[in-house]
Formats: sequence, structure tokens, C-alpha cells
Amino acid sequence: MRIKLDRTLCDGFGVCAKHAPDHFSLDDWGYASLIGTGAVPPAEEDDVRRALLDCPVHAIIELPPE
Repeated sequence: MRIKLDRTLCDGFGVCAKHAPDHFSLDDWGYASLIGTGAVPPAEEDDVRRALLDCPVHAIIELPPE
């Protein structure tokens, strides 16, 4: 699984960092940043998918496989 984060859509809800803290961090204002390249190991896909589905503004996008 590969993801990207559209920071222009992020409204700072912080749900992504709650569900997948190894992949998302929050800045001082609560807006998300992607940690790493967006490649998600299989063991962490459930947490990242939960973050993706729970994002109220759909700022997390799953990319097609390479």
C-alpha cells in the first residue's frame, strides 16, 4: 500500500496521527504531515487504512500499486 497526504485539504482534525502515528505527525497547529515516503508495510496497513477512512476531509489518498 502507498499513500499520499494532500495538505491543502487537511483541517487539523488529527485523526490520522491518532490511528497511524508512525506515518503521520502533527505540526504546532494540528495539521498533518506524512512521515516517510508513503510506503506502508503490510503489518501497518490496517492502521493507515483506518486513518484514511476516518479522515473527515479525505486528505489521505491511497495510490495505485507501482
